[in-house]
Amino acid sequence: MQLGDARIATRPPAVGADPRNARVLVVDDDTVVRRLVRDGLEREGFDVTEAGDGSAALEAVETSRPDLVILDVNLPVAGGFDILQRLRESSALPVILLSGRGAEIDRVLGLELGADDYVVKPFSPRELASRVRAVLRRATEDRRPRLDFGELTLDVARREVYKRGEIVELRTKEFDLLVFLAAAPRRVFSRAELLEQVWQSMPGWQDLATVTEHVRRVRHKLEDDHEHPRWIRTVRGAGYVFEP
Repeated sequence: MQLGDARIATRPPAVGADPRNARVLVVDDDTVVRRLVRDGLEREGFDVTEAGDGSAALEAVETSRPDLVILDVNLPVAGGFDILQRLRESSALPVILLSGRGAEIDRVLGLELGADDYVVKPFSPRELASRVRAVLRRATEDRRPRLDFGELTLDVARREVYKRGEIVELRTKEFDLLVFLAAAPRRVFSRAELLEQVWQSMPGWQDLATVTEHVRRVRHKLEDDHEHPRWIRTVRGAGYVFEP
């Protein structure tokens, strides 16, 4: 199977506050790691399938229709980042990246490409299962069909933003940030809270400037006057708030 031939089909994420019966695809070329992950997740009640390389992973996404993919970054031939990009071309399927590389630049790249979480090896199987549940809960919550604010519409299911009927092109984390703020209008969130909730990170692991930069990007794309924003307002000394 050629990577370019893959058509990505997905089913909705498992529904429920604790989706332990979800189907998880584990992609890693190391059979020991795959077995460790599989055993840990099956003990927690997950239905687990495996793939040892990128082509097998894309095929498994089509045939087994997983609710979530755990994807090793260091795959042979087509690496995990490449497979993630292929998935994101046509799917919002939740993806957790696994990597032995803990450098910030690798974590940032993975999250920028659309990963839902990034776990550094070695890891605890119990912690990984907890992260799987957290990502699935967020995916379930994000299945709200639309958020309408007059001239601004957020189609959460399609991951599209419209302003006065015209589509606004946002990257993955820009969209996630906007939806998170818009889902709780008039509530102020600190940069640390946004880093934790949108990036599943925290100060010291990622810089708070990540949030500042993404807010700046969203304003440039969304606001009529990004110097005097109408939708995402800065609350001095506190953080950011979405104004409906």
